[in-house]
Amino acid sequence: MFHINSKTTAGLVLIALLTTASAFAQSDNTNSSKSRTGDPVSGKAKSLLCQGCHGEDGNSLATLIPKLAGQNTVYISKQVHNFQSGTRVHGIMNGLAATVNDDDLIDIAAYFASLAKMKGDGSGGNQTGKDLFLNGNTSRKIASCVSCHGVNGKGLEPNPTMIPVIGGQHKDYLLRQLGNFRKGDRSNSPDGVMNGVTKSMTDAELESLAGYISGL
Repeated sequence: MFHINSKTTAGLVLIALLTTASAFAQSDNTNSSKSRTGDPVSGKAKSLLCQGCHGEDGNSLATLIPKLAGQNTVYISKQVHNFQSGTRVHGIMNGLAATVNDDDLIDIAAYFASLAKMKGDGSGGNQTGKDLFLNGNTSRKIASCVSCHGVNGKGLEPNPTMIPVIGGQHKDYLLRQLGNFRKGDRSNSPDGVMNGVTKSMTDAELESLAGYISGL
């Protein structure tokens, strides 16, 4: 999810987070945060540093930094927890995630989830990507994307879910994550489904798929 490619920007963000974020919640606070619904109003204030990279409206400008606009609350929380535990590895995000407690995280996730869902410009259409997204390839054990992510990549009801909104996400970010799943550098999808889906896909297919999804 969160990616920063500028060392200078990353350093400034890290310093700001370390000086403003609260310490980890105690176990009783963690338990109580799991039982409540996040507050998007509080989340907006708590997410000011996140907005610096991901945008106030959740639509990041840098194409390797994911959009969070309309992303599922459970998915956002899961990714941050995975960065905290080291299940998902990123040179910057593991350190940044460690500064966020569960109480703040649920509000931050609620804020980004409350925004209008990310949307592509419709320019990514191509037949190869569309076929893979809608139909997969049963002979190669490639499941269709639509079966989990919905016809427009905006997710299936009911929410919340650990399956992310992907329609309209940046192509560069999607392509990098698909490649990471294929290589095994990332393996935190439910039951490792994304590792299996991407295992036999070619570079050209990943490119086409990322392009199609980004345009939705």
